[in-house]
Amino acid sequence: MPGKRYGLLTERQYTVLKLRIAGKTQEEIARMLGTSRENISIIEKRAWRKVRLAEETLRHVKELLSVAKVTIPPGTHLVQVPGMLIAAADKANVKLKGNFTRIYDEIRFRAESSIKGTHVIKPVTVVIYRDGTFEVVSEDSQRSMSIRERIRSTIHSVK
Repeated sequence: MPGKRYGLLTERQYTVLKLRIAGKTQEEIARMLGTSRENISIIEKRAWRKVRLAEETLRHVKELLSVAKVTIPPGTHLVQVPGMLIAAADKANVKLKGNFTRIYDEIRFRAESSIKGTHVIKPVTVVIYRDGTFEVVSEDSQRSMSIRERIRSTIHSVK
């Protein structure tokens, strides 16, 4: 009988990742679970593969759900951006979920290395979804840490 599942992860994979995040080494986990370090390494590697595939799947599904993609060119003043996004959403017959302040702040936060002062200095891309939500998918956000990288960063900082 199969054990409990955590999304795509088996119970064992979930347990290993949970213990790694808590700062345990593969050797310590192996002793706790009564197996070899090599086996824990394999379990962890397979778990990361599943996490990576889940992230990739979500990216593709989000693409399917998008109705508009707006690229904000360098030189654009940030106060122009909310109007650009609202216009693109209107054209796609979608009511954008966000007011001027939220859109402005989201661009500044999610694409900070593409912004200098109040101007865009590198292109910023924003995707608008059918439900009216939007996401900044600029170079910054694509380089931002994936779930897997965040977990690995946590694991290494705990040691």
